[in-house]
Amino acid sequence: MSTVKETVEVEVPVRAAYNQWTQFEEFPNFMEGVEEVTQLDDRHNHWTTKIGGVRREFDTEIVDQLPDERITWRTTSGDTRQKGSVRFQRVDDTHTRVELVMDVEPGGAAEKTADMLGVIDRRVKGDMRRFKEFIEQRGGESGAWRGRIQPGDAGGPSI
Repeated sequence: MSTVKETVEVEVPVRAAYNQWTQFEEFPNFMEGVEEVTQLDDRHNHWTTKIGGVRREFDTEIVDQLPDERITWRTTSGDTRQKGSVRFQRVDDTHTRVELVMDVEPGGAAEKTADMLGVIDRRVKGDMRRFKEFIEQRGGESGAWRGRIQPGDAGGPSI
């Protein structure tokens, strides 16, 4: 399993950066290879990706979400295995530091080779750069979900 970490500073308040990140169905606008994200409920998303000609579908579950601070998730089905967390830190009234940390286990031989060559790391760095451009060009978020999800909530795992 590889760990990928990237941080960007975005020129929007922490609330706007966090709110935009909760709009999972917007991810194809700035995440390379993500074709579609369908939000199934407050906790679950279904992803369709196509990377290097390989199409994958998988589900994720949010295991911890605290408005304006963090969102933590893990995959629950499919060939893709990953878990991660995105954190939001207020820099000042108009700037936010967004830090993404992901543990990714490449599925097939092509993905393992790509990982060894640093492709996953470069893709995440590009995705974060595009998130910065996306939110700054908009000037604000496209929507928001401000609910709280805690480890051990009904329907969720205890971690």
